[in-house]
Amino acid sequence: MGSKSYSNLLELASGESPTLGGMSHRIPRVVTAPGIVPDLDESDDTASDLSSPPNRTIIVANQLPIRSARHPEAGGWSFTWDQDSLLHQVKDSIGDRNDMEFIYIGSLREEIPLSDQDEVAQILLETFNCVPAFLPADLLSRFYHGFCKQQLWPLFHYMLPLSSDLGGRFDRSLWQAYVSVNKIFADKILEVINPDDDFVWVHDYHLMILPTFLRKRFNRVKLGFFLHSPFPSSEIYRTLPVREELLRSLLNSDLIGFHTFDYARHFLSCCSRMLGLTYDSKRGYIELEYYGRTVSIKILPVGIHMGQLGSVLSLPETEVKVTELIKQFHARDRIMLLGVDDMDIFKGISLKLLAFEQLLMQHEEWRGRVVLVQIANPARGRGKDVKEVQAESNVMVKRINEAFGQPGYKPVILIDKLLQFFERMAYYVVAECCLVTAVRDGMNLIPYEYVIARQGNENLDKVLGLSSSTMKKSMLVLSEFIGCSPSLSGAIRVNPWNIDAVADAMNSALEMAEAEKQLRHEKHYRYVSSHDVGYWANSFLQDLERTCKDHNRRRSWGIGFGLGFRVVALDPNFRKLSMEHIVSAYRRTRTRAILLDYDGTLMPQASIKKSPCPKSIEILNSLCHDKRNIVFLVSARSRSTLSEWFSPCENLGLAAEHGYFLRVTRDSEWQTCAPVADCNWKQIAEPVMRLYTETTDGSTIEDKETALVWCYEDADPDFGPCQAKELLGHLKSVLANEPVSVKRGTNNVEVKPQGVNKGLVAERLLSTMRERGSSLVDFVLCIGDDRSDEDMFEVISTAMTGPSLAPNTEVFACTVGRKPSKAKYYLDDTTEIFRLMQGLAFVSQQATGSSLPI
Repeated sequence: MGSKSYSNLLELASGESPTLGGMSHRIPRVVTAPGIVPDLDESDDTASDLSSPPNRTIIVANQLPIRSARHPEAGGWSFTWDQDSLLHQVKDSIGDRNDMEFIYIGSLREEIPLSDQDEVAQILLETFNCVPAFLPADLLSRFYHGFCKQQLWPLFHYMLPLSSDLGGRFDRSLWQAYVSVNKIFADKILEVINPDDDFVWVHDYHLMILPTFLRKRFNRVKLGFFLHSPFPSSEIYRTLPVREELLRSLLNSDLIGFHTFDYARHFLSCCSRMLGLTYDSKRGYIELEYYGRTVSIKILPVGIHMGQLGSVLSLPETEVKVTELIKQFHARDRIMLLGVDDMDIFKGISLKLLAFEQLLMQHEEWRGRVVLVQIANPARGRGKDVKEVQAESNVMVKRINEAFGQPGYKPVILIDKLLQFFERMAYYVVAECCLVTAVRDGMNLIPYEYVIARQGNENLDKVLGLSSSTMKKSMLVLSEFIGCSPSLSGAIRVNPWNIDAVADAMNSALEMAEAEKQLRHEKHYRYVSSHDVGYWANSFLQDLERTCKDHNRRRSWGIGFGLGFRVVALDPNFRKLSMEHIVSAYRRTRTRAILLDYDGTLMPQASIKKSPCPKSIEILNSLCHDKRNIVFLVSARSRSTLSEWFSPCENLGLAAEHGYFLRVTRDSEWQTCAPVADCNWKQIAEPVMRLYTETTDGSTIEDKETALVWCYEDADPDFGPCQAKELLGHLKSVLANEPVSVKRGTNNVEVKPQGVNKGLVAERLLSTMRERGSSLVDFVLCIGDDRSDEDMFEVISTAMTGPSLAPNTEVFACTVGRKPSKAKYYLDDTTEIFRLMQGLAFVSQQATGSSLPI
């Protein structure tokens, strides 16, 4: 979409007042300085009247960390903290210690009647600092059980909706419910936020488009998002019809957190393939540039609440339950293997049962001794798939018990009810090995809890009959496809689909030497105890603060509509080129130097047809016919290509191959700006490039007179840059003793003679104009789009204090797009560059009396 700056460019160029077509527009702020774009978001970032302490974080999640109960006889509600909630554990682990205040926003598990909602909201805010979002039952069902659980949850766990039985087809009405609920949550945040001070931390896939609603209201909101589920590979994610809406909304956050590098890598790949974004690693931080904003990526798995687990282990009822389990298992010479999973199709319960059955079939010595206790927590979702998992599990348990059971011995004990936390911890304490064989899971903290429980305490040691000097031990068999697997390197990792391998892993865990079990446990305990939930939360919030530290220094405004909304952020010293200013300067100046890059500047990088269109030729000719102008096209292309393309331009100066070859006019001879190059190095570089071309589909080699270029514009968006990085290092190594420089540009790697750059052309042009004319250059326009053009910008900036330019020279160094640059100005794209040149050509046409079709 074209910028409003250009809507009446030709009227500006002709000196006429722009018309507004009878429409009235509110001017947000008067422009008081030429070339400066006003802060268009002033009205958006109006601070809330609510005052808040500087260290306040608003935590937003689908559900509040609150348990509620209604008492009909008393005519009211009672509320308590949900001790098992991760969000409450964050507050409990770092809130009091760091003097940080938390406000929670989310829904309640229970439906609150409309007549009670005001009273409940007041109680929760005053007592718990919680702001409830009340969702109508129908909307909640379509949002949570519909879009979240039927479409997002399966897709993020790698299940494609290939049929109505597998998650169901995409339903637009469910998506609209998802959008509506996210909007309700945003409205609740607006009730309490102080956007200048507060941090907002949004959790999980239920609220993935919430960042857009917040960013639209407060352009500088300090916003973090953490995804607790997996993020699928781009091949899976791209099947989602609303894929771009979710991606762009996540990118409206300042910091996006993932449990593992795999999830982050998949997200970055989607950003690359669908939005054309690239990322960099700077001092250990992965960062994306998105419309001038820096979006950071955080990779850190969540931890457990050490204090809470320690308290539960110290409860008398925990000791009683442990004693009971010891009598049930140890006293009968039974060894317990433990599984704790939600009744969910992704938890792999049936695969675990099959592997255990295989273990008993292959190893008779474990029959009558090993018991698999499978705790199956109630499913969070509902539907046909959950019922099928329950039925399949019951059938398998019955079959195994009938085949291998003995009097007083059941190989599998299935506990299909929700246990209290202390009961679950007691099972951990007694279990010899914990089995987590989920086929896909975001994090899964069960192994962490098991390790802490096996560490135990003095009282539990006495119950277990252990001395204070006894080394603790534990064993883990973990699926490769769960988020905690990479951090528990001492576990036996398995592919849960490989039944034989899982059975072998169970056997290895049972047979392993005691000393090795102790070493593995010690390693796990050291990691889990030091990377608890407080460490995770502190680390995330510190990175969020670091990412947002420049918010108030940058100027920002919003563009786009609906879920395509995004914020453009600029450094105060980097401004969009003002049409009013440059047209005015162009009119009043007398000696002008214009330097233009071609690819990516006058011609879009993605254009298939690279040669200039007739209108571009006419515009360049109009500029060149103006006696006050000297116009140079500075390109990386060969001189033969430039000569052919721009043969109609008689007075256009051309600089080919980054300025190595130079021609002032069409009829003059080509000159060189550097000593004659020795190109023997090509014999070394070309075979290397050919190797990478053969292994990188879509890449090509361009052999110029003085340079070699490896282009990967048409290669895979992930593989091409990866190969380019490797090729860059390879070429630098083999050409270390040659007089060449190896540079990486936009979709290319180039080898060229040392000392040759576009800055040489700018220096030569300015010095030539100084030597020829009686008056100094008083107008300089230099436009480019990539790293090679930065040399021109640097020369132009340096020349402002030198003898080549008049003291009051108007200098416009302009880059294409918002990105770090030595240029002072930017324009968004080649369309805006074209309209700029069209407007300046119109001024020249008026001065020379020639005609220019507009």
